[in-house]
Amino acid sequence: MTTANARGNRPMEWINTTNRASDIYGSHTFSGDVMLKRLPPDIHSALEKTMSRATVLDPAIANTVAQAMRDWAIEHGATHYCHWFQPLTGSTAEKHDAFLTPSSDGTAIEKFSGSQLIQGEPDASSFPSGGIRDTYEARGYTAWDATSPAFLLENTNGDVTLCIPTAFVSWTGEALDKKTPLLRSIQAVSKQAMRILRFFGSDRNVTQVITTLGCEQEYFLVDRELYLERLDLALCGRTVIGAAPPKGHELSDHYFGSIPDRVMAYMTEVEERLFRLGIPVKTRHNEVAPGQYEIAPTFENANVAVDHQMLTMYVLRTTAPKHGFVCLLHEKPFAGVNGSGKHNNWSISTDTGVNLLDPRDETHTNMQFLVFLCAVMAAVDTRAELLRASIASAANDHRLGANEAPPAIMSIYLGSMLEDILDQLESGTPKKTMKGGSLDLGAHTLPQIPRHTSDRNRTSPFAFTGNKFEFRAVGSSAAVAWPNTVLNTIIAESLDKIATELERKAGKSPTPAKIETAVKAVLKSLVKEHRRVCFDGDGYSEGWHKEAEKRGLPNLRSTPDALAVLRTKSAAAMFERYGVLSPRELQARAEIMVEQYVTTVAIEARTLATMLRTQILPAAMRAQSELGETVSATQAAGVECPDTELALTEFVGLASALRQATASLEKAMEPLSHRGHGGNGDPEKQAKHVREKLVPAMEAARAASDALEAVVPDDIWPLPTYAEMLLVR
Repeated sequence: MTTANARGNRPMEWINTTNRASDIYGSHTFSGDVMLKRLPPDIHSALEKTMSRATVLDPAIANTVAQAMRDWAIEHGATHYCHWFQPLTGSTAEKHDAFLTPSSDGTAIEKFSGSQLIQGEPDASSFPSGGIRDTYEARGYTAWDATSPAFLLENTNGDVTLCIPTAFVSWTGEALDKKTPLLRSIQAVSKQAMRILRFFGSDRNVTQVITTLGCEQEYFLVDRELYLERLDLALCGRTVIGAAPPKGHELSDHYFGSIPDRVMAYMTEVEERLFRLGIPVKTRHNEVAPGQYEIAPTFENANVAVDHQMLTMYVLRTTAPKHGFVCLLHEKPFAGVNGSGKHNNWSISTDTGVNLLDPRDETHTNMQFLVFLCAVMAAVDTRAELLRASIASAANDHRLGANEAPPAIMSIYLGSMLEDILDQLESGTPKKTMKGGSLDLGAHTLPQIPRHTSDRNRTSPFAFTGNKFEFRAVGSSAAVAWPNTVLNTIIAESLDKIATELERKAGKSPTPAKIETAVKAVLKSLVKEHRRVCFDGDGYSEGWHKEAEKRGLPNLRSTPDALAVLRTKSAAAMFERYGVLSPRELQARAEIMVEQYVTTVAIEARTLATMLRTQILPAAMRAQSELGETVSATQAAGVECPDTELALTEFVGLASALRQATASLEKAMEPLSHRGHGGNGDPEKQAKHVREKLVPAMEAARAASDALEAVVPDDIWPLPTYAEMLLVR
């Protein structure tokens, strides 16, 4: 994979390897050749400058762009347009307006003006606002984000809508979405990174620094007919009960295995839809668990990549029913089975195409790279709690720390070569770069292959993987705008501190010798202060948890624990200092995330209680009745049946345990009985109750139900089992 261009919407070189992909790539995006053909040269140049250089949009060009965009959309079958935005729900939102507008003479004309392109006015009162908006304060605005291409979204019925990526803000100007803070954070990184580049006297043609992103998306496919028989999957996206199947992923035979024909047909259609939207997907494969798969793109400008990631999830979900599937994006749809993540591959690049996290061959001499590397290390160490909070959710709590996911402890994996250079920096001046060499595979017919200087570490939540960092702890259902907003902001803070210290040490008129001395001194200090966050070992091991505690690294195991950091003065001051979020905007997000945690688990608990009362317990009673009749008939025949009597006694015990566990669950649900945004009372107290009382009660009820599933006859058990759902043919 290579870093995409700054605009992030041109075809990558690999796409040209097949005529079909090349022909359809980006055909549904208003970018590239489409813009070039439909806009006058001066208008095209102005819009291109905004898109590629993030310059201020000239409102004077809006009418011309809107007319060209409208004509293009209508030619492709669009009848409506919408401002497409990312509210604080974690999904996307859109309000469709028709191009046809009634005129005074009773006829209708196709109209789409520059003002309609630039600004919309959706209702802001019904979206989560964390107190920024009350119900009676309804006015909100959407504002065109010209740096992300407009696109045509075609649903499975063939209806086409022109979608215009926008920000979403309150009448007060405060951000009510996830895009606005992301754009601010990208700007903050650029400002501070440019200080580092100027200090080193880098390429004067560089006008901005961009963050690049590529998100690997894991997901499950289940048969739609089976899905519809499971209330928990339909309402919660995961199974709240279900015994482990006889065979899971113990043999690792599904991972990278042959893709089933039916799944391949689904993947092919998904890829074609994504190609049309200009989304450069490159990789597809079977994941670890049966029924689990992955799709991954090449890198793009982070803002475009975030929009594309939201579209990828939409396309994965909406394409599945055509193939008889439902796509599950939940982090842990099946307990005890490999969960799903969304590996957030992040890097930082100049607008001239230089990846600032590329170590180059003689890494020990690449001081600029080492500064950026240590800036990331310092950011993750200093703001580990914020980074953990950025991926906190009820869904991700099921996954973090399990055997397929990194622990909740934020640490960095750098690999042998970079660790060796850090050793050299800490003790003095680095003098060499470790070489990887090559591998002789022992067979003359096989080539010698170059070996990397470092292994990979899948247990690390934040791993350096060659020229980027892979933030592996992000959940599969997450909207990635928020984790990247936090990541960008903490790195902007780190770069700011480093740039200030470099400038101070080098003086007002730095010579090359002073620059070198300042850089070495700052790097040595950074390594000594922040190296505790680096860990190359097994993140799954209990030993690492003990070691991390000795190092003073936080281990925030649950969402309520993690979100508490968003309430701190330090976090509020940082986001405000870099213009990313005001204290009120941050407070609003903290409140919303706590409410979402409480509400999500409350819905799962109600679903579990409903299934236990209306499906599992009745099935248990039928099975108990049949077993009792068997015992009675055997005894009536004068035959001794101690084993059958024991089985009945044991079954009655299991059923009784489930009734008691169900009653305990319903009692734990009582404080959340008010149906609304999390119930009555203080959200923080409710979150604590959910974590300490409700979640354990749910786990106990599930354990009791799963124990019954193991002994209830198959023809009586009312739900599709794990074995049935995971066996995708």
